[in-house]
Amino acid sequence: MTTHPQIGRLTDALLRTIPVGPVVSTGGQYEAGRHIWNGAVSARPGVIVRCADPAEVATAVLAARAFDVPLTVRGAGHDWAGRALSDGGLTIDLSGLRRVSVDPETRVAEVAGGATAADLVAAAEPFGLTAATGTAGSVGMAGLTLGGGYGPLSGRFGLALDNLLSAEVVLADGSVVTADAEQEPELFWALRGGGGNFGVVTSMRVRLHAVPTLLSGMVLYPWEQAGSVLAGLADMLEGSPDELTVQSGVLPGPDGKPVVFLSPTWSGDDEEAMEQTLAWLDDLGTPLVSEVAPATMPAMLAAIDAQFPFGRHVEIRTRSVPSLTSGVRDVLSLAGSTLTSPSSAVSVHSLHGAASRVPVRNTAFGNRDPHLMIEIIAQWEPGDPRAQEHRAWADDLADAFEPEALPGGYPNLLGPDAAAQIAHAYGPNTERLLTAKHRYDPYDTFKATPLPDLSRAR
Repeated sequence: MTTHPQIGRLTDALLRTIPVGPVVSTGGQYEAGRHIWNGAVSARPGVIVRCADPAEVATAVLAARAFDVPLTVRGAGHDWAGRALSDGGLTIDLSGLRRVSVDPETRVAEVAGGATAADLVAAAEPFGLTAATGTAGSVGMAGLTLGGGYGPLSGRFGLALDNLLSAEVVLADGSVVTADAEQEPELFWALRGGGGNFGVVTSMRVRLHAVPTLLSGMVLYPWEQAGSVLAGLADMLEGSPDELTVQSGVLPGPDGKPVVFLSPTWSGDDEEAMEQTLAWLDDLGTPLVSEVAPATMPAMLAAIDAQFPFGRHVEIRTRSVPSLTSGVRDVLSLAGSTLTSPSSAVSVHSLHGAASRVPVRNTAFGNRDPHLMIEIIAQWEPGDPRAQEHRAWADDLADAFEPEALPGGYPNLLGPDAAAQIAHAYGPNTERLLTAKHRYDPYDTFKATPLPDLSRAR
């Protein structure tokens, strides 16, 4: 670790400041603060400040700026690229801020900055409500929402960001503002898709939904049927109703051999329509496993967490494609036939229905045309001598998808070195987003997800 030369003075200043909570640079609390999902990230901050409220966050932000020390924000620590930590810098740790309160009358939840998707759906479920989240429970809701949020309810209720009603934000100058449709509307626009690049979101208000019927599960098809299953899936996705969102892809099966997986989620109220819509599963092939049944959001998110636990080493690449063309299907077949790790996978997420009907200029999110977001996940155990092979597998697949891909990619998954994709990640919203960045964070204090060249905003 290369410690910033001012970190000692900064730490002393924080320790003298009231009411700042735990300020640590060694010991158990420090190690817990630097423990994130991707075990390959070895960054060691010079100091971690575990903040308990917006005032403490503001104190830490101002201290980092006063001493010119790199600043990062750790929510749930699920960003694979490790941007929650800055080697030798100051990390604001929000993991203690996990409160969620639910108003069942207005169907609104107030979600603290460190709360996870699992925290949110667990709080909403006793009231017969749920939320538009991603697919994993351990992901922080703030980071997920600010960057986008593809998930099992996206077709019916939009992306996670489409359900954001307001956000409490600590800006680079230490001020605490509320951003919504009426107060700081430009900041509110930028937060919905522009990531945590404008300040520290210490709490959010998000819209909840009543979903009396939720059917979900996993269907695994043998590799020999990959071509026909993927072709049938392509036809089905073209006319998929809002109530049906299908995650699909390739992963190692129970015996280590590759399989095609489909994870459909039905959120509609019409049982007859549900049965008719899901009947296509019987026509795709002969599954090895077919477990689709009534489900709950907490259980669905927990299943993904079990498949991708904290501590493994991870490398992720992403591409977005218009549809499941024959070329895309060929690359998915390549993915399975060249798998190097029993923990790796390729996951295909669908943006359709309600998420595709939001005008692209309404939020900073750059692509509202129906499309598929491809997540290439190379994952392996610490100490695996084939680590470089696993990374190369992810790189090779990303290159193979490129001829079929749309410009840009999903900002929440883009790594810092994906310059060509980053330049196009926000589509027609790029210039407005960079202007907002220059307005709210002119010194580039916050670097949560990749942004294009900031000089374009000058």
